[in-house]
Amino acid sequence: MKSLRNRLVLLLIVAIVSVVGLATLAAGLVLQPPLHDAIMVPVARQLHALSDLALRNRAEAVAAGVTLQDEPAGGIEDAIMSRFLTETMASIGPARVAIVTEAAGTSAILASVQIGAGDWVVAQIPDLRPPPGRWWALAGWIILIVLGSTAISIFAASKIIRPLQLLEEAIGRIGPDGMLPPIPETGSGEVRATAQALNTLSSRLKSAVESRMRLVAAAGHDLRTPMTRMRLRAEFLPQEAEREKWFADLEELDAIADSAIRLVREEVGRDSRETVRLDLLIEEIVAELVPLGYRVTPPSPLSLPVSAGPLALKRALRNLIINAATHGGGATIGLARVGGEAVVTVRDRGPGIPPDLIANVFEPFFRVDAARRKTMPGAGLGLAIAKEIIERFGGSITIANSVDPAGLVQTVRLPLAESERNP
Repeated sequence: MKSLRNRLVLLLIVAIVSVVGLATLAAGLVLQPPLHDAIMVPVARQLHALSDLALRNRAEAVAAGVTLQDEPAGGIEDAIMSRFLTETMASIGPARVAIVTEAAGTSAILASVQIGAGDWVVAQIPDLRPPPGRWWALAGWIILIVLGSTAISIFAASKIIRPLQLLEEAIGRIGPDGMLPPIPETGSGEVRATAQALNTLSSRLKSAVESRMRLVAAAGHDLRTPMTRMRLRAEFLPQEAEREKWFADLEELDAIADSAIRLVREEVGRDSRETVRLDLLIEEIVAELVPLGYRVTPPSPLSLPVSAGPLALKRALRNLIINAATHGGGATIGLARVGGEAVVTVRDRGPGIPPDLIANVFEPFFRVDAARRKTMPGAGLGLAIAKEIIERFGGSITIANSVDPAGLVQTVRLPLAESERNP
């Protein structure tokens, strides 16, 4: 009952049942049948009249259709009605014994009034008993109301919360790039308004992201010209040590500009997907890095095909492995299959990251120690680029400190190719 839909359904059911119940009660009070006494008194007067006629002139009574018997009418006696009729007749006339019975084989109600020893007047009277099966009828009426109100409430609640469901569905359709596919602007006025607002929001967000990407790319590109001029001027500095410092700073600026442009290309560009074997891709990366002096331990062979862009995925994994080999004294790669996912782990033996900073590792230009910027290569965009690529292909990446052995663990999870999950 915590969801809004269930609460609305319950509220509508209670409201409908309450209204129908009150309406039924009001109708029952207004349209109720005459009181029992109001019906029984005329019946008692009629029986008194018939009895008096039979006592005055028996032949005339028989001729008028009065049934006279030497015993009460047969059938099943209703003791309650018999007592009530006897008391009613005594209250309006001479006290006479009355017996009410239901005739065998029929639904007729007969009243037998004793007018003398072995002499009874028998007449049919209205059936004042409640109708048979009234409790089943009442139960059916209640069940019908509850079922009908439930169906109406579910339908009404679904219509009411449709805009909220549209929001929930829209959030679930947001792609790895953060963009929302266009939503059809159909349905009721509220649904159309919600879809239109979401489409407008998505369009503005896309424009803002593209504008930001263009700004970053333009800034990275425009840095080239002043950096070139600065490099030419540094060539003519008389002091060797000062010239080397200028060159080092310019190299760092150049790396930052290159990394920024690569990040923009990764977010804007879309490498076509195909089935890629992770084990072969990692083997290729290791073969490239080891001759360059990186300490990398390859994983055990394990066929793990995934659906991704081969160049982009290679760039992401390469960044992670270089990060571990550069800052952690070496990278040890592991491959595993967990359910329908391929899991790549990259472990190192470095000092790790302080727990209060580990949540910031994927931020662009992040460095654990800003003082190490000049001694460690790179611009601090490798992890940001890797995260963007991996999430684009439906995967995830996490980084955590390892206790035994000490170091950092970078874990990448990617869904296996469809053919591998459903052989």
